[in-house]
Amino acid sequence: MSVCEAELKIFRSSAEVLELVRGFECGTLPRAEWTHRAHLTVALWYCLRYSETESVRLMREGIKRYNDAHGIINTRESGYHETLTLFWLRLVRCYLKEVSTFDCTLAVLANELCKRCGDKSLPLTYYARERLMSAEARMNWIEPDLRELN
Repeated sequence: MSVCEAELKIFRSSAEVLELVRGFECGTLPRAEWTHRAHLTVALWYCLRYSETESVRLMREGIKRYNDAHGIINTRESGYHETLTLFWLRLVRCYLKEVSTFDCTLAVLANELCKRCGDKSLPLTYYARERLMSAEARMNWIEPDLRELN
């Protein structure tokens, strides 16, 4: 599956979402399938199941572990990005506050989240590119400089 196909994939069942999460956690998810959509979906799973603190920890450690498994080096210039990870986790939590999860399947929640937050350039409406791509932002959370993040 190409990256483009993976980004457009619609989850047909909650089992597909769980398969993605398991592949991520085990490091067996093909790198071409570790897309923005996949990041959002794993974040959704963690936010639904765990506290804010725990979901942050799981996502942070999981991405670093996944990167290690695929030879992606985590440095001040590449790999894991703390500000982007926390930014997207915050948007996922905001999404969950807005929707009723009572009668929705995991697949429906994931598909809707990916529709709402699928634009990877969204952080640049909150951050100047230089600030967001800085080593400081990659290593630590930094507050947006263009507009407030609720």
